[in-house]
Formats: sequence, structure tokens, C-alpha cells
Amino acid sequence: MTDFVTSTVSKLVAAWDLPLVHERGLPAITEEYLRDTFPWSRAEQATQALTSHFASARFADEVEYGVLLVPDPTKLDTRAPLPRELMAPDLFDERLPTGVALPGDDPWRLVVSVIGAYGPSLGSYNDVLASDGFIVDGADTRTWMTRQVWGARLLQCGATPPDCEHNDRWTFTLFPGEALVDGQAESGTVLKGKVRFRLGKPDRGIGSARVAPAVLV
Repeated sequence: MTDFVTSTVSKLVAAWDLPLVHERGLPAITEEYLRDTFPWSRAEQATQALTSHFASARFADEVEYGVLLVPDPTKLDTRAPLPRELMAPDLFDERLPTGVALPGDDPWRLVVSVIGAYGPSLGSYNDVLASDGFIVDGADTRTWMTRQVWGARLLQCGATPPDCEHNDRWTFTLFPGEALVDGQAESGTVLKGKVRFRLGKPDRGIGSARVAPAVLV
């Protein structure tokens, strides 16, 4: 395996060593499972493509792209409030719908996206939808800018959650892959130990508004 694959597999095994994985009936994340299940050459290519394509974005120097594991929402739904053993009780706007889910019924899906604390700043929800700069290797990277993928990133990041006020700077991630709700855009952040899935103005493009371009592998 390449250095990228070796490093990624090691990180994923450590990140998903959670009792919750076993309790929900998901396959354990082991090196053998990862090597045998996913197309790693495509994942490495997608990581390089995202990094290169968005290199000129605002705050691009803060962004790390890589592999996220996203669990089957019938077993562990990262679109919804997270289990309380992992986080303080979440704040979840009751107007939010179920949310977009990745296709298929595999227990784990591989998504290449932002894996660190911050995504790039590329404007507001409306700006992102109106842009023609999100196609990477033929894939529209806005499609999976969703609550489910961000929720998986939150779990995978562990003790250093993304978009959290305890990071060097506070940010929030917009979800252009989700439709507007009552004319407002979905976003996710972490404040005072609570995950906040919330709604806000779709034209809010301040520097703390970030996105997470994503490719389904």
C-alpha cells in the first residue's frame, strides 16, 4: 500500500474504535476490513484532486482533505442528535427534515472530504449553489455537502471536533447538499460542548461560514 493508504487506514482504525460501533451492529473498523472493502487508489486520487482544485480558496492553508467513514443511518444516523454518551445533549432545530442520506445500504461508505477542523471559505449557501467551480473530476462536490457527512466527520475527529469554539477560531459548516427549509440554510457547529444543527440566512457568507467539498468513493 502507498504511504497515503497506510496512514489513512491507521487513523481510521484509531478514530472508529468506539463502543458505539459494536453496539449498533456495524462491522468493526480493522485494517483488514478497510483494505478488503474500499477502492483506495480512487480515494487517494480524489484526495489529491480536492486539495489541488480548492488550493486557491480562502483559508485553504487550514484545510485537510482525506477519507471519512460514514455509517449506515439505519444503524448510526449522523444526521440526527448524537448519542449522549459521546456528546452533551445536542441542540437540534425541530424544523429540520430527516436529511439527505448517501445512496445504498452498505454498513460503511467512503467519502473523501474535509477531515480537519476547518473547511474552506467559499461564500454563502447561495454563492455555493450559484458557482460553477465545484466540479472535480466530473463529480459535483456540492452533492454530499450534507448533515450526514459532517456528522460522521464530527465523530471521526474525536476530541478535536470541527467548527468548535475551542479551536483556534470558531466556524460553522454550511450544507448546500441539503435543500432550504422555510427559506433558510442548514449548518452545523459545536458550541459549549453541544452539537448544533441549525438554520440560518442562505446569503450569510462571512469568513466563519465554511463548506466541505466531498466526493463519494
